Amino acid sequence: MQWEALANSPFERPTFWVAVAFVLFFALLGKRLFAALNTLLDARAEAVRRELEEAARLRREAEDMLRDARASRETALAEARALIESAEVEAARLAEAVREEAEASARRREQMAHARIAAAEKAALTSVRRAAADIATEVARQVIAADLDADTGAALVDSAIAGLPAALRAA
Repeated sequence: MQWEALANSPFERPTFWVAVAFVLFFALLGKRLFAALNTLLDARAEAVRRELEEAARLRREAEDMLRDARASRETALAEARALIESAEVEAARLAEAVREEAEASARRREQMAHARIAAAEKAALTSVRRAAADIATEVARQVIAADLDADTGAALVDSAIAGLPAALRAA
């Protein structure tokens, strides 16, 4: 009977001994295993915490950089607007200066043209006077040669020589 009582006992089942071995294993090595696991998990948690802190720091830096970039952009846009406005003012001033210079140049050219026309008129008048004088001289020579005798011609030459100093002073 005793044997039968022991036959169905938990001591004869292999699952009982596996359970006992499992409990003994964890009782003897559990503290070391839990310490190693705890150290491993703490190291992993610390690494995750450092990564999160680094990510937060990088995010703050990125936000600072973004603010700086936006401020720089706004400054650059303001400077660009100011440059454009000053360029427009300068362009208007230069256009006015060019217009005034063109008008002055046109006036100078007009004056030069008037001067050339006057010079051409004077040259033409001088040429006409010379031609008229040449013709008159030739006609007078022919008339004098035909109508003038020697005594009258000598008196005329003496009279012209006497009036020469007065004529030279008048010229």
